[in-house]
Amino acid sequence: MAMNHVVAVPHPGRGHINPMMNLCKQLVSKNDTILITFVVTEEWFGLIGSDPNKPDRIRFATIPNVIPSEMVRSKDLLGFMEAVATKMGAPFERLLDQLEPPSPSLIVTDTFLLWAFDAGNQRNIPVASFWPLSALAFSVFYHFDRFLENGHYPVNFQESSHERVNYIPGVNAMSLMDLPPPMMATKQEILKKTFKMFSWVPKVQYFLLHTTYELESQVIDALKRNLSKQIYPIGPAIPYFDLGDSSTTFASDEDVNYLRWLDFQPCGSVLYVSLGSFLPVSSAQMEEIAAGLCESGVRFLWVARGETERLSKVCGGKGLVARWCDQLRVLCHPSVGGFLSHCGWNSICEGVFAGLPFLTFPIAVDQFPNCKLIVEDWKIGLRVKEFMVENMAYLVTREKISGLVTRFMDLESNEVKEMRRRAKELQGICQYSTSKGGSSETNINSFIRDVILSNSH
Repeated sequence: MAMNHVVAVPHPGRGHINPMMNLCKQLVSKNDTILITFVVTEEWFGLIGSDPNKPDRIRFATIPNVIPSEMVRSKDLLGFMEAVATKMGAPFERLLDQLEPPSPSLIVTDTFLLWAFDAGNQRNIPVASFWPLSALAFSVFYHFDRFLENGHYPVNFQESSHERVNYIPGVNAMSLMDLPPPMMATKQEILKKTFKMFSWVPKVQYFLLHTTYELESQVIDALKRNLSKQIYPIGPAIPYFDLGDSSTTFASDEDVNYLRWLDFQPCGSVLYVSLGSFLPVSSAQMEEIAAGLCESGVRFLWVARGETERLSKVCGGKGLVARWCDQLRVLCHPSVGGFLSHCGWNSICEGVFAGLPFLTFPIAVDQFPNCKLIVEDWKIGLRVKEFMVENMAYLVTREKISGLVTRFMDLESNEVKEMRRRAKELQGICQYSTSKGGSSETNINSFIRDVILSNSH
């Protein structure tokens, strides 16, 4: 049987690697002739190379690390972006030329990786761009010059923080507070690289979106009109296909304990808290969140990475603080009734798939427009944190957090009942899209037929 060889290359960050891997798992599950080489840095291979749920027809290939360690990324975002842009391209090209047969018939690359487009074009290998964030975030970034032309960026929060603009195709009127934090604008190198990256998008033949058409139909339709290319909304690219797998192995007894703890909590009573795995939150803010959660009296499960011991002491007995969890499994647990989130796109997709409303606590970049999507467009959330400006970062106080958490988890409140009703509606849309005949399932089958299989002949 002739194999169709796809080379997948994600940006070296968890929020990019995870959805790319989930996309690849879907591709090989739907067609027996697809073989995928998944390219990661040596560091990331050490972190994910032993994935027990990886199909045999996805094989890893590695290139050298671009930075000394993962910890550098959050401390020097500009340096990390520069390293990815300048140090990964050459080893990727060498790897591409040395791959075992069959020859690659397609490259699926993260939209952020310009050098992968170059490598494919030079070798006459078709390239599909995979956008791992929301369609709304893409449209905001793609049309960012409009904010600059209208003098709306960087934002002057004293004068115009509540000003609304309505000139981004497919995007409902949005507050300037929902733009990526203005601290980005002081780093002109980042802006230049961003514009260069998006200047390549019209030249890409195939565009994959990590979203569900029905959840962002207005902005996707606008992108189809403006980009005039084959666009495939194939999301959510989350591991929903592993939910029924009881063979999942857990890292330690602690990992089993949080599921046991959830089993003994009343239905819909637990607030799940996670502020992501990459961008840091100040110790002072973490203290305020911990105190606010405790003062609210609400049950909570908080995944707090390296600060579990300190925060456990602050939080007392109402909640459980863990260093890690199987997030989608937790969100789908019947005891969980809400999600306090940093609004990273993967977390949003998992929360929507689980039918949950959100308390939004955006930290950086696309998380701010994502917050607008949750609160204003879908109406399934409340804002905890509204903006962040360089040199004006502010603490959300324990009093505000306590009051919002209490309000948000009040199951008798009509406001909360309505949010939960809408969240269940979106859950139905999202879950149907991935089932037989749903839009995402149809789109991924079309991508396999129209792109992967056709390019192999």
